[in-house]
Amino acid sequence: MNDLFSQQQTNYQPLAARMRPRNLDDYIGQEHLLAPGKPLREAIVRGHLHSMILWGPPGVGKTSLAKLFAEQAHARFESLSAVLSGVKEIRAAVAIAQQERAGAGRKTILFVDEVHRFNKSQQDAFLPYVEDGTFIFIGATTENPSFELNNALLSRCRVYVLRGLQPEQLQKVLQQALDDQERGLGKSDIRIDADSLATLSQAADGDARKALNLLEIAADLADESDDHKVINEQVLAEVLASDVRRFDKGGDIFYEQISALHKSVRGSSPDGALYWLARMLDGGCDPLYIARRVVRMASEDIGNADPRALPLCLAAWDVQERLGSPEGELAIAQALVYLAAAPKSNAVYNAFNQIRADVRSQPAYDVPIHLRNAPTRLMKSMDYGAEYRYAHDEPGAYAAGEKYLPEEIVDAVYYQPVERGLELKIQEKLAHFRELDKQSKKQRYKK
Repeated sequence: MNDLFSQQQTNYQPLAARMRPRNLDDYIGQEHLLAPGKPLREAIVRGHLHSMILWGPPGVGKTSLAKLFAEQAHARFESLSAVLSGVKEIRAAVAIAQQERAGAGRKTILFVDEVHRFNKSQQDAFLPYVEDGTFIFIGATTENPSFELNNALLSRCRVYVLRGLQPEQLQKVLQQALDDQERGLGKSDIRIDADSLATLSQAADGDARKALNLLEIAADLADESDDHKVINEQVLAEVLASDVRRFDKGGDIFYEQISALHKSVRGSSPDGALYWLARMLDGGCDPLYIARRVVRMASEDIGNADPRALPLCLAAWDVQERLGSPEGELAIAQALVYLAAAPKSNAVYNAFNQIRADVRSQPAYDVPIHLRNAPTRLMKSMDYGAEYRYAHDEPGAYAAGEKYLPEEIVDAVYYQPVERGLELKIQEKLAHFRELDKQSKKQRYKK
């Protein structure tokens, strides 16, 4: 019994693996790369091999595309996973490619899945063999190659961007599996209506592998009726009960959605901000992380145009910490809508960044004597604090003509309020102070 069980387990292949496309006609999606006349399709059809990086989310056909390339070019296909492989496996793959080249004269495609998981030295190990033609290198990654791959490796490869599949494309993938008598579920006579098929396609979130996995689970749970099985609403509800949308914490999709959320706020779109908030929460993002980023938005993009924004966002963060979900998420949503509708100013953000850059690049100027504290007799004898003008004793509590920057940069102006919200009033007030400075007879640093 154990031997039989082991044999059954060994022979089993998931539906997603069985349904890999066998030719370009079976391949669904990526029309921007594979439509008739497109350069990549022409290269595959003609067997014109070149090294490449396939960049895209999970389940869009990166591995399948590499295999089709190898089959069309009659090349040997060697595969490595950067998650499971190291230098030893790389050397073994190189040795096989060298034997193929020297013996049968056949080219080898070395496919490296999750190539971004390799460190710099491991990525560098491929370079001489790509350079001398030992193998054609095809790397697959879900991360931005610009950040995750060495420039030396990138310069030797073309980067192709693969997109998540649309629901109608995923429905075609599922229908292929339902109809296929040899590899799919055709022999099982699975019945599923159009609405249920659309529901599965939506739940897969652009991932063909996930779509097929969901279909396979649904087929196993399907209700038997006469000589066929039926995937109904109850079955779908059970299959999708714990479904989580695609949201790769720490990966590209994570940062893309945060970027979309921030830019929706900056662009004064409450609907966009709420949509991306919901998408991130739906994907499992920690609400406290979002709350922290919302506080950042209040300072960076609203600033003093509406100073009420910052305490409101801190309050939303506090609600999330105190009450958790869903009350906290609603408070974050309230804060985001307020930020999106508020007047915008990045004046403080720009001023602070410019000052930090100047501080790093300029000499460390001394604190002007009149601004120094003088708690001891020695310091007083050295004129520390001499001629300092106490603003509260001046007319309007403003010491016209006084200066607070080092003499070397005394005329620098960093903070430029915008003509929106409260900063319009701040701008008018600062302009008034500057006019008083010009008229004052008590000018500091007279030349």
